[in-house]
This record gives sequence, C-alpha cells and structure tokens, in this order.
Amino acid sequence: MSILTPVAGSQAIYRVNPVAKLAAAAIISIALVLSIDWVSASVALVCEALLLPFAGLGARRFVLRTAPVWIAAVLAAVTILLYGRASGQSHFRFLLIDVTDGSIELSVATLLRVLAIGLPAVVLFVTVDPTELADGLSQVLRLPSRFVLGALGGMRLVGLFLEDWKSLELARRARGIADRGRLRLFAGQAFALLVLSIRRGSKLATAMEARGFGASNERSWARESSFGWREGVLVCLAAIIAVAAVTASVASGNWNFIVGG
Repeated sequence: MSILTPVAGSQAIYRVNPVAKLAAAAIISIALVLSIDWVSASVALVCEALLLPFAGLGARRFVLRTAPVWIAAVLAAVTILLYGRASGQSHFRFLLIDVTDGSIELSVATLLRVLAIGLPAVVLFVTVDPTELADGLSQVLRLPSRFVLGALGGMRLVGLFLEDWKSLELARRARGIADRGRLRLFAGQAFALLVLSIRRGSKLATAMEARGFGASNERSWARESSFGWREGVLVCLAAIIAVAAVTASVASGNWNFIVGG
C-alpha cells in the first residue's frame, strides 16, 4: 500500500474546520520563514511526511495537486545555486554564474524550505470546501458576513469564468477568426470576458442584495461551524512541528534568522 493511499479514518481531515487548517498552515509557514537553513526545513518536512497518509489524498491526486510546489521548489533552488550569495570554495564560474559552497547550501535550504511550507498548505487547502470556509470565517473568526459572503460568491464564479473563456474561444473558432493574430485575438477575447464577468457580477450582487445578504443586522446560518477537539489536535500538531523544527535548528547551530541576514 502506498504511503499516500487513504487508510481507515483518513477522511477525518475533511471534517476539520477550515479555520484550523488555515491556522495550522500559518503556524508552520511563520516558523520556517524566520530562518533559511536546511535543518529546520528537513525536520518539518519529515514530520509532515509522517502525517500525509492521514490527509485522505491518493498518490495520483497528491502528485497532481502538489506538482506546482515541486516545480517551484526546483526552480528556486537552481536559481539560488547559480546566482546565490557566493561564499566558501568556488566549484564553477561563468559570467554571472558562481557555484560555491555557500550557494549550494543555500539552494538546498531553499528547496527544502519551499517544500516544507508549500506541501502542507496545498494538502490542507485541497480538503477545504468554500462554503465551509465562509461559515468558519464568519462564525469562528467573526469576520464581517458581507465581506465573507461576497468573497464566497466570487469564488463560486471561478468555474463559470473558465467555462465562459472556453465558450468564447469555441465561438470565435466557429466564426473562423481564431486562426491568425493570436495575440490580438487573445486581447479581444480577454476584454469580452471582462465585460461578461462585470455583467454577471452585477447580477449576482443584485440577487444577493434582494435576498438580504447585505443586511446590517446579525444574520443566521444554515450550517453551524464549530471549533472542537479535531481542530485543536491539528493546530497542536502544527505547533509541535514548528517547535521541533526551530529547536533542532537552534540546537545544531544552523539557525539563520532571516532578518539578521
């Protein structure tokens, strides 16, 4: 069985309040952003790998969802390797490229750091339902309901946005005007999509206003959003990972506070 294959009870992460997932991702990110070193990132990455089987994602879905993070991590590491801060022995030099001991160490730290921050964030957000997130932001964090519901309505239109783009492209091809001048036609299609999006957004705003979404009084909610023991466990696990990463880095003497250079 693959390490990323959901096991019994692994779907429990889907029942965790999205606010707790936001908090967990933020705790890990803040701890790793404070220092650029390979020790803290490695410890955090190992701890996260042990918890991945409980995320409820299959191997294929995990790879597809996290592919941008892996690509970004590799590109960032290569850039730092070639153009990073030069220190120690130089192994290769050509024009602006200077591969040294310092740039190698920094590129490895960057690679691990991007993975340690990006992977848990992506895995947690994949399991977030936009409606449940809106409920949590309004009921748990007490954010203004008008702002939250407006953002939720906008997120719900993303799918229609993509469908409109495909429909416009097919309509232009049917008219025989999509074979030449791709850049000019792209600009025209983008402008048409902008106009269509503004019209749909105005209609949505009017419909939501008519249904009382803009009322200033305290509103009721169809679904109760609670913060219980599951959410507490997830936040505590994130805090443990952050503390373990920082402690290991400081104890090994590799802690490199980013503000201090």
